[in-house]
Amino acid sequence: MPSRDSRLASSFRDPGGFLFTHEGRLHRQVNRCCADDYRQLRDSGLLAELVEKGLLVAHREVSLDLAADADAFAVIEPEPIPFVSYPYEWCFTQLKDAALATLRIQSLALRKGMVLKDASAYNIQFRRGQPVLIDTLSFTAYRDGEPWLAYRQFCQHFLAPLALMAQRDIRLGALLREHIDGVPLDLAARLLPWRSRLQPLLFMHLHAHAASQRRHADRRGSGRKVRVSRRSLEGIVDSLRRAVQGLRWRPAGTAWGDYYSATNYTDASLEHKSTLVDSFLADTGAGIVWDLGANNGFFSRSAAGQGRLVVAADMDPAAVERNWLDCRQGRQPLMLPLLMDLTNPSPALGWAHAERLSLLQRGPAGTVMALALVHHLAIGNNVPLDVLARFLAAAGAHLIIEFVPKSDSQVRRLLSTRDDIFPHYDLAGFRESFLTCFEIVREESVAGTERTLFLMRRRNTA
Repeated sequence: MPSRDSRLASSFRDPGGFLFTHEGRLHRQVNRCCADDYRQLRDSGLLAELVEKGLLVAHREVSLDLAADADAFAVIEPEPIPFVSYPYEWCFTQLKDAALATLRIQSLALRKGMVLKDASAYNIQFRRGQPVLIDTLSFTAYRDGEPWLAYRQFCQHFLAPLALMAQRDIRLGALLREHIDGVPLDLAARLLPWRSRLQPLLFMHLHAHAASQRRHADRRGSGRKVRVSRRSLEGIVDSLRRAVQGLRWRPAGTAWGDYYSATNYTDASLEHKSTLVDSFLADTGAGIVWDLGANNGFFSRSAAGQGRLVVAADMDPAAVERNWLDCRQGRQPLMLPLLMDLTNPSPALGWAHAERLSLLQRGPAGTVMALALVHHLAIGNNVPLDVLARFLAAAGAHLIIEFVPKSDSQVRRLLSTRDDIFPHYDLAGFRESFLTCFEIVREESVAGTERTLFLMRRRNTA
């Protein structure tokens, strides 16, 4: 029997089961209390339908001998997700796509006599450019007259942040990082503009919903339980779908969203840089690629074109949104655009700091790309080069990095509003700082520029 220590620290809230690892492979234990729901999911055909439609991760049942404890009814081995991301790292349309996938799953489940017992955004991941449910135990039997118990959770995890991002400020999606059980509805109602009260669906699902929560806050457990017919429940799901579909955000007005259309690269320089990046990537072998400061994913596509999964992270919501809109059309199923500020990357969150992993805890990557990034961190944010080198060494085994000198127009742009307090920011200082953590494998000048591209390998410090 596997050690209890193999149980994932983040998997403890559902009495129906939990995740654990055995010999490096992920498994999910289905506890006896969840046996009837699991049988219905499997025997009703819902499991097969959702997997066939790409809405639920596939799994195989394995021997009960692998169970983590004696309470097991079944043990399954789900299809692995190569990189787990979180809702506060998603752009607007990623969160919207995840919301619509959740509602579609709920509708399909109702047709088979089941419902989602929770509607957490953390149960959705992105695989091959599409949202997919990863929690096989999220389903329970539908009972006539019962309301959808996951309704509030759906509104907090999806509708409230989407409405705030669309109607108030795109940056309010970051509230999901502070509130990992979703944006409280009373907070969302106060932050939304007054005009949102004139929109019937937002009024019903957010404003009236928040008011109802306030009225019943001191009366939980008392009073008659509300009955909701199946037809009414289907109507609620449909109205939520229309509410989500009606929310839109057009990416515009951010600092770096049009970086590659405004850069000082000539066509020949950009082509030469692309050729070098392709060549460097080919020399790094297999493994996931993290493209940090990816902007709209222009160079991420080089790695994806070589068949490698790419996490394309950038702090600019417009750039990430444009990247995702392109990827979701199926043109780049190996890319996962994410919203990430490297000066404040995703930390470990939740109970005992273990429910949501930090960025580095989800690594290391096979290769890290840091193109046109160093000057933003070193000059724009006062990150010393040696500190940056240590961070990138923790992030991945190989590094493709670009040094941009002070004479470059983009660096001059950064220095135009501040004093130059960076005497060691030059090519010699860069090499010296990075050689403490890396060995330089290749070094090439980018034609037509003063920029230098490096391929580095992390030193073995063991």
